[in-house]
Amino acid sequence: MPYADTLFKHNFLHYASYVIKERAIPHVDDGLKPVQRRIMHSLFEVDDGKFHKVANVVGHCMKYHPHGDASINEALVNIANRDILIDKQGNFGNIITGDQASAARYIECRATSFAKSILYNPELTAFEPSYDGRNQEPVVFPAKIPLVLVQGAEGIAVGMSTRILPHNLGEVVRAVQARLQGERTALYPDFAGGGLIDVSDYQDGHGKVLTRALLDTKDPKRIVIREIPFGTTTESLIASIENAARKGKLKIASIDDYTGEQVEIEIKLPKGVYTKDLVDQLFAHTDCEFSISVNLLVIHNGKPTSMTVSEVIDHHARKLVEILIAELKNEQQHLKDKLHARTLEQIFIEERIYKRIETERTQAGVKATIRTGFEPFMDLIKREITDEDLERLLRIPIRRISLYDIEKAKHEMQQIRDRLKEIARHLKNITAYAVSVLDDILDTAPVDLDRRTRITSFDKVDVRDVTSREKVLRFHRDSGYVGMGVDEGIELGKISEFDKILLIKKDGHYSVVDAPEKLYVGDIWFCGLAEKERLSRLVFSAVYTNAQGQTYLKRFRIEQFIKDRDYNLLPDAGDALQLLTTKDNAVIQLEYKPKPNLRVLEQEFPLGDYLVKGVKAAGVRLTTKDLKRCRLITADSGKAVPATKAAPRSSVAAVKPGSSGKKRRSTGKKS
Repeated sequence: MPYADTLFKHNFLHYASYVIKERAIPHVDDGLKPVQRRIMHSLFEVDDGKFHKVANVVGHCMKYHPHGDASINEALVNIANRDILIDKQGNFGNIITGDQASAARYIECRATSFAKSILYNPELTAFEPSYDGRNQEPVVFPAKIPLVLVQGAEGIAVGMSTRILPHNLGEVVRAVQARLQGERTALYPDFAGGGLIDVSDYQDGHGKVLTRALLDTKDPKRIVIREIPFGTTTESLIASIENAARKGKLKIASIDDYTGEQVEIEIKLPKGVYTKDLVDQLFAHTDCEFSISVNLLVIHNGKPTSMTVSEVIDHHARKLVEILIAELKNEQQHLKDKLHARTLEQIFIEERIYKRIETERTQAGVKATIRTGFEPFMDLIKREITDEDLERLLRIPIRRISLYDIEKAKHEMQQIRDRLKEIARHLKNITAYAVSVLDDILDTAPVDLDRRTRITSFDKVDVRDVTSREKVLRFHRDSGYVGMGVDEGIELGKISEFDKILLIKKDGHYSVVDAPEKLYVGDIWFCGLAEKERLSRLVFSAVYTNAQGQTYLKRFRIEQFIKDRDYNLLPDAGDALQLLTTKDNAVIQLEYKPKPNLRVLEQEFPLGDYLVKGVKAAGVRLTTKDLKRCRLITADSGKAVPATKAAPRSSVAAVKPGSSGKKRRSTGKKS
């Protein structure tokens, strides 16, 4: 295709780069994705201290975001529900229960003062043209704390994804303080819904976190869920419990949701079931416990970068120092400009320089007279007087000159000088100043700084250990299907969905598969649980004939296998399986086709007389005569029975192809 190079090397790469940098992955500096940054920029632009309709904010944000109002509204609600950057008024939904927010026209929001203190500084923010070139939007905000850790993030881009779990605001800020002071502290996720976490497999922003609900099990007949795991809602958690109950994985009498400000989901247990029996089943089969894989991927230096939590803290400690130095120097320059202007104004009025320009008739003469008037005071001014300074002095109204308060002016100028000295001290001791700024951030935090999620170590719950075998495995001979979802046919025993079963087909091929809901297998000799411990005690006896018509007996165990791989228990491709049994104390009866001079038409072979070998071993030849029929004589009854009755019914079951299930008497005597 002639356009393939353009399609993949240009168009696709451009699209992939756009999705990674402009849609899905947050920036390490301010922790925001582009849509979130544009929302905050819009809120800062319209900020007047009052609440604004979310619909208006969304409309304003569409000047910067080209992907429609739905994505903006959803992102705004998500930010607001974290209660850090956006004040909300109205029904913004509930992240605990899963309730949706009201329509954008009914709810209101505004930027928090906390957001303005840690994000907003237009003088330090770099701007770039918006998607249509009509407006300017921020490239990244100069954030003073690592919001990427505080808020968390999740996104899927082309060929990569990120999942950053939220952390406690207080712990994150104190970690930055510790890093500034040359120390390190470990950080672990903290969730708004509380719950429990096991961080044994968590590696500094990567790996896995195991999370659990907090269960109240004081009552032996009632379980109350007090806190839910991260990523779930009360609605989804209840749905997972009900689904597990419908599938027979656990037994409950009823489940009721009394959640208000605090989570309270009550599970009542049926007769014969107690709290201690159900707890592990809840963890194994429902969303009361699940594992979260985390990957801290962010945009750093213009490209996606995998970082650790420690690296993010280090980055923000350095970034905070840079931001504070820039802020202090900006403020220092503004104060120097202000002090310069106030000094000129003071001399201009107190020394009555404005009186000297009354006789001047030209603009140049006026400016020259003012400059001459300032010459004796240049030691106080300490800066060159510009034309802009002169224009500002000439714009002072007469009323202000007549009401000029000398003492008040001196006091204000002294305050400016004091602040300049304070700034100089901060610049000299920038680390201590950065730590104090972070203390102020903690003091003004809009959320509770107490940790909600408890870190603990969980005892591993093996789902197989807590799953009872209550599903019936059936084989329907007419259709050839076997499984837990087969409604009619031969009942082979009770199993669970986590069991594996061994299938031996009519042609001698066998395999081990997961317990199927419904699987077509055709005609089979054997179907039973494939537990290695059970199979190691189970001896199979197979009678087969080869291509030359010779009959062999083979006794073996199936102890090693790979799931879903097809095996053949017969040595050669042309061999035909005549009988298969798991009975030990039984006799094989062979009946031969009549021929001239053939005196023995029937023979019996006790299974106990033959050695048990490996499944790959060849069998022992029983006869070279043409076989008419092969039967099994059970030792307890002395009757020939089909292979259907040849297996213990408690653990495994066997089925003979084409068997009617009726017993048939032997026609010969034991030899």
